[in-house]
Amino acid sequence: MSLEFELCPGRKIGGDNPCFIIAEIGQNHQGDIEIAKKMILMAKECGADCAKFQKSELEYKFNKKALERTYNSPHSWGKTYGEHKRHLEFSHDQYRELQKYAKEVGIYFTASGMDEMAVEFLHELGVPFFKVGSGDTNNFQYLKKTAQKGRPMVISSGMQSLETMRRVYELVKQVNPNFCFLQCTSAYPLLPEDVNLCIIKEFQSTFPDIPIGYSGHETGIAISVAAVAMGAKVVERHVTLDKTWKGNDHQASLEPSELTELVSSIRLVEKAMGSTVKSLLPCELACHNKLGKSVVAKVKIPAGTVLTLNMLTVKVAEPRGFPPEEIYDLEGKTVKREIPEDESVTEEAIENYNTRTKC
Repeated sequence: MSLEFELCPGRKIGGDNPCFIIAEIGQNHQGDIEIAKKMILMAKECGADCAKFQKSELEYKFNKKALERTYNSPHSWGKTYGEHKRHLEFSHDQYRELQKYAKEVGIYFTASGMDEMAVEFLHELGVPFFKVGSGDTNNFQYLKKTAQKGRPMVISSGMQSLETMRRVYELVKQVNPNFCFLQCTSAYPLLPEDVNLCIIKEFQSTFPDIPIGYSGHETGIAISVAAVAMGAKVVERHVTLDKTWKGNDHQASLEPSELTELVSSIRLVEKAMGSTVKSLLPCELACHNKLGKSVVAKVKIPAGTVLTLNMLTVKVAEPRGFPPEEIYDLEGKTVKREIPEDESVTEEAIENYNTRTKC
């Protein structure tokens, strides 16, 4: 198990590596391969790391009655649910075409395998990693077979309990060390009060040896950016070319301008996370030199005087004297020379003063 592993060739996640940003195209391509290509290019131009689709082998994902049921919806692409799903499903050859196009534009390409046969095809296709959608996270037979393929796995947690995620962890880690969990709530669009970003911290505590990420279905980018500030190492967001298009996912998806803003905001937050070492930084020196305070004489202090606190105060002063945090260390020290009222108290004016070691 590792907090850091290679998710795609040459691209690690976890540790100090940049957040891996997945543009989830899903089926927002409307069943049109040319739109799908435009969306792959859009994801690349907006700065995402990966363009992701959803692959199903419909007869393996649904039973006959599910495919034959009437589907009356403004989002329907057919009279039955099967007709609707077939309209949105790309063939194997079309997936190969999309994979080739993604390689040409320079973005990683993968898909969620929505059933075991889809996983078999994606494995044959050579995707860099498998994405497990929330609907299959508690499908343990599917999970085990997918894990046994040996490819890295990104596993969403929508609709699952922490106990189920513990079981998923134990099952997958036995056969595949390279996987991560994404906090996810399966609602479209997702209301802020149902996001539960605190689960990211719970996952980090419960599963300390794997990266944790976030898959969001909310509107806007603020919550996803906050997830990165909380330590998300992978962020997945649905994307679209037009939120008004027919389809259930478009409303909860990001248009190109929003995806661009998300990527730039994540990269900005990553820079801002910085270091755990607290110290005076070079960028603070100008302010420190201008406004930093020193210990000064509150009254005239004759040579030979033993200092007491009522003789001292703190001001912005020239020249620089002892820093304010050393005022208590000066108490009881002897003055070597007279210090006029309102003058900085400096080291050369104090007998046998040993400067405190700065950590």
